[in-house]
Amino acid sequence: MNRQLSRSDHLIQQFDTILRTLVPHAAQPSRPSPSAGVQDGEFDEAERAHAEGLMRINHTGEVCAQALYQGQGLTAKLADTRSQMEQAAQEEIDHLAWCDARLEELGGRTSLLNPLFYGASFGLGAVAGAVGDRVSLGFVAATEEQVGKHLEEHLEALPSGDRRSRAVLEKMHEDEAHHERWALEAGGAEFPAPVKAGMRLVSKLMTKSVYKL
Repeated sequence: MNRQLSRSDHLIQQFDTILRTLVPHAAQPSRPSPSAGVQDGEFDEAERAHAEGLMRINHTGEVCAQALYQGQGLTAKLADTRSQMEQAAQEEIDHLAWCDARLEELGGRTSLLNPLFYGASFGLGAVAGAVGDRVSLGFVAATEEQVGKHLEEHLEALPSGDRRSRAVLEKMHEDEAHHERWALEAGGAEFPAPVKAGMRLVSKLMTKSVYKL
């Protein structure tokens, strides 16, 4: 007979997830990195530093995604879509681990601001989940839409020789588009343009601060 998890068990699980999200190299992917077997071309030190900054932004984006899903997990019912939500969260863990590994290859580090962005995203996820499942799923869709646009910009901005980062971002873009479609098809609300514009502004503030920090 399976033991029912107590409140303490859930708190321990939550703390473990937070550590796996915020501690570098702690997240373990369920899928191999798309960069496996891909060979980089040539790029100079300035291009390497630029690629590092872009991948640091993407890593922080995945920290925010984890916090969003974890916050929603505390407050949202999502009874009919729980398994899909869990699968999406696992794929975000893959992205987190892939970006972390690529940053290490580039000689970089994760952002010092990750705990701050984690806390803010966790709170937003919890609030969205408490409002209702339609809003919660809509928030997922709107967030994934913003992430997809960032990934497209980064794919354009990456040095041509950075093929390993490109392979990672292309697979992430594919996954994020799937998450967005799923959230809308599951009944998520389509957020109005002013709300999306506000989300874009917040996202730009995040990218500018994380690029170097």
